Amino acid sequence: MKAPAVLVIGAGLAGSEAAWQLARAGIPVDLIEMRPVTMTPAHRTGNFAELVCSNSLRSGVETNAVGLLKREMEALDSIVMRAAHAAAVPAGSALAVDRQVFAETVTEALASHPLIRVRRDEVTELPEGPAIVATGPLTSPPLHAALESLLGEGALAFYDAVAPIVTADSLDRTKLFAGSRYAKGGGDDYLNAPLTRGEYERFVDELLAAEKVPFRAFESEAIHYFEGCLPVEVMAERGRDTLRYGPMKPVGLVDPRTGTRPWAVIQLRQDDLAAEQWNLVGFQTKLTKPEQKRVFRMIPGLEHARFVRYGMIHRNTFINAPAHLDPLLRLRLRPDLRLAGQITGVEGYVESAAIGLLAGRMAAMELTGRAVEPPPPATAMGGLIRHLTARRAGRFEPANISWGLIRCPLELSSIRDKRERRRQQGAAALDLIRRWAAGEHV
Repeated sequence: MKAPAVLVIGAGLAGSEAAWQLARAGIPVDLIEMRPVTMTPAHRTGNFAELVCSNSLRSGVETNAVGLLKREMEALDSIVMRAAHAAAVPAGSALAVDRQVFAETVTEALASHPLIRVRRDEVTELPEGPAIVATGPLTSPPLHAALESLLGEGALAFYDAVAPIVTADSLDRTKLFAGSRYAKGGGDDYLNAPLTRGEYERFVDELLAAEKVPFRAFESEAIHYFEGCLPVEVMAERGRDTLRYGPMKPVGLVDPRTGTRPWAVIQLRQDDLAAEQWNLVGFQTKLTKPEQKRVFRMIPGLEHARFVRYGMIHRNTFINAPAHLDPLLRLRLRPDLRLAGQITGVEGYVESAAIGLLAGRMAAMELTGRAVEPPPPATAMGGLIRHLTARRAGRFEPANISWGLIRCPLELSSIRDKRERRRQQGAAALDLIRRWAAGEHV
């Protein structure tokens, strides 16, 4: 029997991945994206899978949990990972991409697929299934209201942030040095602005005193930031040394001009293939634009920086997943409707794409009559499902993938060397995810 077409709402990372997985399984897809007809506060284009917060997909090291997650996605023919490698820029041991090339690669792959029909429109009501809602943390108000109406208690909310980007030709390279922490990756994939103790103290003082953009009327007074993406001024408020132990930590970096480790360091990461734009790593902020110019130009080498994009903060929303999602990413109240991506309560580009991949895969299994079960909990993908469906509903908040979410096989738990244990865990997880995808009971 021919499987019905699946409606996928949203062509961000998760929706793009879900549509790709369905189409490669032979299932027709109606992919609806509201941009550029209706834009969000954070997006700038109508391209699919546009990255808005950072250009980094984080660590590629196999003993890192997100590195394992990426290997699992690659094993399942992830379009996001294909595009990421095609658009990769130097970033040490991390995988960072040229945003424009990355989004254009995903857009072209989906728009040219014979089983994917693209429509540009805003969806304002929950559709009849089978459907996957992957509208992300910036879900449009009408659709958000429809979800609230269905789920009853409504969505939780937290605040996410974006870091500034500056042009390469506006930087004073005589005050910067190239290098990655502990010479990882290419060894010199970042530009580093070293600060003395006095420069650091003055910078923190001005950061604390700077004017912030006030929250708008619809935004909550009870501000809850995601801990993995705190604004720099919020970190500074937690203590004068917080930034030195966070994004400004100098550990693993030596200024070749002095032969010593600076008191603090601000790193800049290449943001495009041409190396014409650089991202201030970890410098998401809610400072006003004039204050960003004033305060960030105090950084050595950035005295005349030109800003391609200013930092910003926006409200993200996600559902209380343990209360509403089953392990197959279906809404308990509407099993014909799946959610995917950041709206489910995962945090991070890679995690969002992985949940989209799983939603597409499991929908395809279901529609083609295959037995459907979630990935094994000893895999990174299974760990994400555990986070979304096995935690206490009353204490749920977004999370990145971590080894704490991935169940360690009993036979590996006695290995004392953590790196070796992680390596063997990763190898076992890749074997499990391939067997799961092949339909084996694992």
